[in-house]
Amino acid sequence: MTKWPDLDGLALLAAVAETGSISRAAEGAGVTQPAASLRLKRLESSLGLTLLERTTSGTRLTPEGAAVVGWAAPALDAAHELLDGARLLATRRRHHLRVAASLTVAEYLLPSWLSALHASDPDIAVSLHMANSYEVEESFSRRAIDLGFVEGARIPPGLQGRTVAHDELVVVVAPDHPWAHRRRAIDAALLARAELVAREPGSGTREVLERALARHGHALAPVTELASTTAIKAAVADGIGVGVVGRAAVARELSEGRLVAVAVADLDLRRAIRAVWPRAAALSPAGRRLLASIRSPAAARD
Repeated sequence: MTKWPDLDGLALLAAVAETGSISRAAEGAGVTQPAASLRLKRLESSLGLTLLERTTSGTRLTPEGAAVVGWAAPALDAAHELLDGARLLATRRRHHLRVAASLTVAEYLLPSWLSALHASDPDIAVSLHMANSYEVEESFSRRAIDLGFVEGARIPPGLQGRTVAHDELVVVVAPDHPWAHRRRAIDAALLARAELVAREPGSGTREVLERALARHGHALAPVTELASTTAIKAAVADGIGVGVVGRAAVARELSEGRLVAVAVADLDLRRAIRAVWPRAAALSPAGRRLLASIRSPAAARD
């Protein structure tokens, strides 16, 4: 492989051409004169050329040195452009955070987390994409996001994560549904036979419910699939069927009596809410600030 010339040495050589002095060139570069002289000698050695001529009146470039400075100018300009661009990207990465979150997290948890982030770091701009947990995972493969929030029983492959909150799914029905006044808890078999209104495949909510039913030997067979928790709540309130949604997402409807929670005897419907990011990459500074702003006594690293 070709050994490239020392860019710092070339920059010093160009400064000598401009100032006529190694000492002034060294001062401009923030190095001592002996260090600058040594760097220039090494540049001459690497190129096999005499680049400088010392005279009683100072230092001047040889014809070869002048030619090298002319050839080096585009490379030095390109190097400055590269560094300026990298600094700009680093600044944007520190101050801009691209987030994708599952619908439950985006609608019911993230607003307070982002409010806390803004209070501590008002210069961080956040762009939010709402999707189901599978789509959040896919966003990383396209490098479209810096940080994701998902629900479910597992951390997606290729990602690392931190549990930032816990939630549980709750079975809900309309106030005039027969189960609304049921005194005994339902079981997994009865829930599996119900007219379920469920989230679409790829949803973390659906994954938790499917796994819970499968542990009792039942498959999820919804009569209706909807792509948002809000739509499920509206459908259940209209009497279309039985819904299973996160408790955080349905707290207001339960307190106002628009929906009724039904106890389930033998299903574990608890779930973790996780922040996730690529296993092979460090979390961005803005991402770390968001996680630091989340206050959850249950939060712990997975």
